[in-house]
Amino acid sequence: MGWKKTMVAASVGFAAGYLAKQQLDQYQKITPEKALKNAKETFKKHGPISGSWIYMKPETIEKNGLHYNAYRGGVTRTIDGQNKQYEFYADTETGAVIDVVESM
Repeated sequence: MGWKKTMVAASVGFAAGYLAKQQLDQYQKITPEKALKNAKETFKKHGPISGSWIYMKPETIEKNGLHYNAYRGGVTRTIDGQNKQYEFYADTETGAVIDVVESM
């Protein structure tokens, strides 16, 4: 009889853990590393990049009258033999690039 209770307890524990992980994945904000990876993939669609960076602490920005929590980062691209730097903001919820500005 003891092994049946152990199996039931293990099954219930596994199911509870699985459901908890699903809920956390659904509501967890994206990491700065993942946001940088998404931004780099977006920039690579328009050509190779030679460097990148991202701040780990999110900032609040306003874009088109809307407020976003976003990570600030940047990439460097070589275009016609010259390095061009771009700063971007990536949404902390989705990782989508919200804004891009060419740095001087």
